[in-house]
Amino acid sequence: MVLKWGIAGAGKISTQFVKAVSILPDEEHQVVAVAAQNLERAQQFAKDFNIERAYGSYKDLSEDKNIDIVYVGNLNTQHLQVSKLMLEHGKHVLCEKPLTLNEKQTTELIKLAEEKQLFLMEAIWSRCFPAYEELKKIVNSGAIGEILHVKVSFGRKFPHIERLASKELGGGTLLDLGIYTLQFAQFIFGGAEPDHVHATGSLNENGVDECVCAILSYPNGKLACISTEARVELSNEGVIYGTKGMITVPRFWCPTTLITPNGTMDFELPDTKNVQFKNFYSVGMAYEVQEVGRCVKAGFLESPKITHKETLQLARLMDKVRQEIGVVFTEDI
Repeated sequence: MVLKWGIAGAGKISTQFVKAVSILPDEEHQVVAVAAQNLERAQQFAKDFNIERAYGSYKDLSEDKNIDIVYVGNLNTQHLQVSKLMLEHGKHVLCEKPLTLNEKQTTELIKLAEEKQLFLMEAIWSRCFPAYEELKKIVNSGAIGEILHVKVSFGRKFPHIERLASKELGGGTLLDLGIYTLQFAQFIFGGAEPDHVHATGSLNENGVDECVCAILSYPNGKLACISTEARVELSNEGVIYGTKGMITVPRFWCPTTLITPNGTMDFELPDTKNVQFKNFYSVGMAYEVQEVGRCVKAGFLESPKITHKETLQLARLMDKVRQEIGVVFTEDI
């Protein structure tokens, strides 16, 4: 079965996604249409990637009967509206993270997908990397004993990125980078709900976070410490501490290496087939595409790698952290 993709948004992330689809077999995945709010931009995107149809509105994309699923890769503030539009027109949806701006919106979107009996997944591509599957096996085996502490950071210098610095665009390091750190802790602690969330951070002149530090307290004295930054480069790794040892995961959001007590494990990325990626690791988005294809073919409404329950929990955790540090979107009111 060929899964026919539509693309909502013609920005950088959509570019990397379409390139990742292009390295997979045509008999499995095909991008057949793209839409942007500017028709000329959509047409240029379609020309660049040999896509059959281009639309100047997301409504036109939603009404294309030759599309099975839509990848929503536009701005955070548009995720709810565009994803709803696609679901209402019978399309499965893979939406970039964060799925929406808050728990209320996330609940609304998941409820709609379930009512329509359509597949919906938040694009936490990390979960689809082979390293995560192996990490899960090691953790569950008890090789490092009982896990009591997780420390994870994600920070880059982002001085002039509007979507990250603007409240009107749903910006801030928490929604852009912090969601990766939170999903890592969530993954390691098996989706347990924290008892308490303590957070602090620094806000820019627009009232969104440029850095965050948060401590998540779990039952039985377990802790997760997360950090995000838009001003300096952090270590950008996840470290898992157990009673018998530790595991370090470099580039935890798209890992190809695990450093375990028994040595280093390396994982190869998919063959790029000479497709040029802005960031070499972006080819790993192909794992996510394959997971979506597997789920849709099986008739699943959600992926077991990032369930609706986990997506709701992530939204709830980000709401709590934002409340602690004083970031409020119009959509929260």
